[in-house]
Amino acid sequence: MSGAFRRAAQDPPWARRLLAGGAILAALLLLALPLAAVFTEALRRGVPAALEALREPDTVAAIWLTLLVAAVTVPVNLFGGLAAAWCIAKFDFPGKRLLTALIDLPFSVSPVIAGLSFVLMFGARGWFGPWLEARDIQIIFAVPGLVLATLFVTFPFVARTVLPLMAEQGRDEEEAAATLGAGGLQTFLLVTLPNVRWALLAGVLLCNARAMGEFGAVSVVSGHIRGETNTVPLHVEILYNEYQFAGAFAVAALLALLGLVTLAAKAVLERAAGRRAGGEA
Repeated sequence: MSGAFRRAAQDPPWARRLLAGGAILAALLLLALPLAAVFTEALRRGVPAALEALREPDTVAAIWLTLLVAAVTVPVNLFGGLAAAWCIAKFDFPGKRLLTALIDLPFSVSPVIAGLSFVLMFGARGWFGPWLEARDIQIIFAVPGLVLATLFVTFPFVARTVLPLMAEQGRDEEEAAATLGAGGLQTFLLVTLPNVRWALLAGVLLCNARAMGEFGAVSVVSGHIRGETNTVPLHVEILYNEYQFAGAFAVAALLALLGLVTLAAKAVLERAAGRRAGGEA
């Protein structure tokens, strides 16, 4: 046992309790309390009033648009992120480090910058704007722009969730399957994919939650056209700026509830993965 681990093991119980209590208190003040305030404000006038706010035509349109964007974004990121993680973890090729860096790019670039980059490319005065306009194709201030911006922001979630597990497992099982005559696709479906299925599901959940909650990049490319290009987060901002606080907090509570459900589902998946790993051990 190293000196650092030995000193950590000898820390007095009161110190460990103090650190744990401080961490829990900070989490309650910074995370739990704001969420509780949102739900409290959303239900201030009662559940019927909150449900009535959610039934407003513009709110319903925003919800359906958010679901549509997520329905397109999540499957694309599922296949793209899984393919990227598989290539990085299982193969050596020129540009491997570049691909790894590109996967992390959305984490380091502001979503607003991402939205502006798509405006620069596909806007009316952008690189491809005249070509798109000549063919009556609209990307910016339309659903395709929302999808592209959301894809950029959410791409790392699946890849980064699956990649560490694939890298830890190495290539032994795949190489053994290949020596037994399995093809590349067969090896992937029967060997690689089952080993990462729990991490993959967790990545999909995180990707979906971020896709539905994205604000910055979507705000730049949406044009804020009410009932057409406003997703749920944008609709919350509009309602709040118009002093429609009951509707704003009702829709915000719906979005927060989605996040809590995602967190709970992720915890269940991690527990299932832990039980599977313990059973195999």
